[in-house]
Amino acid sequence: MTRQQCDSEQRDPDTTLSRRSLVHGLAIAAGATMAGAGAALAQNAPAAPPTTITTPPRDFGPNGAPTTYFWDPDIIAVDPSFENLAQPNTAIKRLHTGLLWAEGPAWSGQGRYLLWSDIPNNRQMRWTEDDGRVSVFRMPSNNSNGNSFDFQGRQLSCEHLTRRVTRYEHDGTATVLADSYQGKKLNSPNDVVAHPDGSYWFTDPPYGGQLYEGEPDGPGGPSNAGGKLNPRIGQPAGFVPGKRELPTNCYRIDPSGRVDLVVTEDQVPDPNGLCFSQDFKKLYVVSTGKGPGDTGAGGKGDIHVFDVGSDNKLSNQKLFTDCMIDGVKCGPDGVRCDVNGNVWSSSNAGRAVGYSGVTVWSPEGKLLGRIRLPEVCGNVCFGGPKRNRLFMAASQSLYAVYTATQGAGPG
Repeated sequence: MTRQQCDSEQRDPDTTLSRRSLVHGLAIAAGATMAGAGAALAQNAPAAPPTTITTPPRDFGPNGAPTTYFWDPDIIAVDPSFENLAQPNTAIKRLHTGLLWAEGPAWSGQGRYLLWSDIPNNRQMRWTEDDGRVSVFRMPSNNSNGNSFDFQGRQLSCEHLTRRVTRYEHDGTATVLADSYQGKKLNSPNDVVAHPDGSYWFTDPPYGGQLYEGEPDGPGGPSNAGGKLNPRIGQPAGFVPGKRELPTNCYRIDPSGRVDLVVTEDQVPDPNGLCFSQDFKKLYVVSTGKGPGDTGAGGKGDIHVFDVGSDNKLSNQKLFTDCMIDGVKCGPDGVRCDVNGNVWSSSNAGRAVGYSGVTVWSPEGKLLGRIRLPEVCGNVCFGGPKRNRLFMAASQSLYAVYTATQGAGPG
């Protein structure tokens, strides 16, 4: 046999099994074997539901696989009583993404929309309940952070850039509610809540004194001591940068316009989120981490609670929770109460995957449950036509989930 005949015979598909055919056949056989093993395994145990801690992670978006389990796998009941607060046949949904840092969600009951802040982008966003459309609500927003609505349905905003608390009236005008205390400029108001007596209570930490979420102090100020940063870059002509002049306190704006100090930095350093209990007899104040320009140790990432007297004086301060769960610091930020007095707090656990999202606490400070998100969560609020939907502003995205309870208070 000649070499040419030999080569021809070796390439004849009818008489010779090529290497490619061999590999292909082995792959089919292996696949069939694995499929059979998988089918057998599925008969012995249920498939594991996808969660935020699976690899690859669960897709929370509108195009993700549906959650068909009778408890969303990322809604965790730590205490059996949480089953009376969570809705079993609903799923966590990502409503929008593409933000830089989402904060300050607030629900307009009459407008039936949710607004929130995208702080670094200097804008407020709006999600409408009827069609799920997301649009820019206000731009520029003066790097607004926390938002809320008062008992008359007027929007309240805490502005980092202008270091003030603003109310938007029904006729479209804006009223500055507070920008100073005892003649000194505020730091960067963070969160605000309304009281039935017509007053507004807000926190004033220093987090807006940085380039990303506002503007640093003018040269020589605590957040720009070396004077190397130019806070006028990117701002309109005539912008005058301020300097930090006050400790990190909490204040009450009286209906008369007077601003009163209600919680000092010594009591709660770096105050962040705050909310009233459902009966307005308690005030919860979150203490977050050390902020720009802080000279002290800063906050410890915990939640404090005060009794609210009929004279609007606070007393009987207690540590509500240190927000340590399974040895993980679930750093709190924004908080809301439900009608039963439970506290729903955002959780920023950093790189501790599975612990960022929302933590839920009883009025006594007992952990009831958790909601896991794939992003750190900055703030929360209740909304929807029945106020039974929890909206979560989490880093670059907005999430929502229905609950079996309702939020207390407006906004």
